[in-house]
Amino acid sequence: MIKLIASDLDGTIVSLDGTISERTRRAFLNAREAGIQIVFVTGRPFRWLSPIIQAFGGLGTVICSNGAVLYDLEQDEVIWSRTLSAALARKAAEIILQVDPEASFAAETTKGLHLSDGFAEPHHRLDDCAELDLTSDEIDQEGIVKFLARSRKLTMDDFYAAVQPELHQLVSITHSAFDVSLLEMAHVDINKAKTLNEYCQRLGITPDEVMAFGDMPNDIQMLEFAQHGYAMASGHPTTLACARYQAPSFAEDGVAQIIEGLLK
Repeated sequence: MIKLIASDLDGTIVSLDGTISERTRRAFLNAREAGIQIVFVTGRPFRWLSPIIQAFGGLGTVICSNGAVLYDLEQDEVIWSRTLSAALARKAAEIILQVDPEASFAAETTKGLHLSDGFAEPHHRLDDCAELDLTSDEIDQEGIVKFLARSRKLTMDDFYAAVQPELHQLVSITHSAFDVSLLEMAHVDINKAKTLNEYCQRLGITPDEVMAFGDMPNDIQMLEFAQHGYAMASGHPTTLACARYQAPSFAEDGVAQIIEGLLK
């Protein structure tokens, strides 16, 4: 019996324009009305949850920043966060710069986004961003929930493969973008699955009672944790290879189709 549905957002239920289809919205609402817990699990920071809020209002709990933040959407508050020290971020940056001396960086903290030069696209305006300074006391006080590195010369898979052997003991490292060579790093003991597991334990829910959906490598641990883990047919090949089950593509409202079948 499924007691909890955990779903990634971008590429799984949220489109490139930031919207959620009516069919998908209705499927989640029907599941909640049937008594099933809903948890959204995303790489997004808790400040960038507008697609969920617009579609569902205050429905559910959100695991943000790839597991570094547990956010109560109904109460609009952070339940807890697990942060990465600036010192570890500096060490990670040193390793990455040896692979790509032109790499750029960003840090998502509990308070906002800090960017280095060259990280954002020139035409992409990001308001209320601070300059990244990994030696400042301020960034340690705020707490880094996600450290980002971007390469403009290496493909995503090559970038990841080149730095992962040295980085994996310092930080957790993953990626979730198809079109940008972007590494996502956090506290070494953080990923979507670990935080989801902790949350399920609070509710007395076991992995065989969890259904999960995702499309990118940062979803793999979560799909392996859930006994009913579905990779989107439109997802990354590595994710598809690791998941127990496959859902129809995002364009076909694949998540909605599986939930509708469950509720029957």
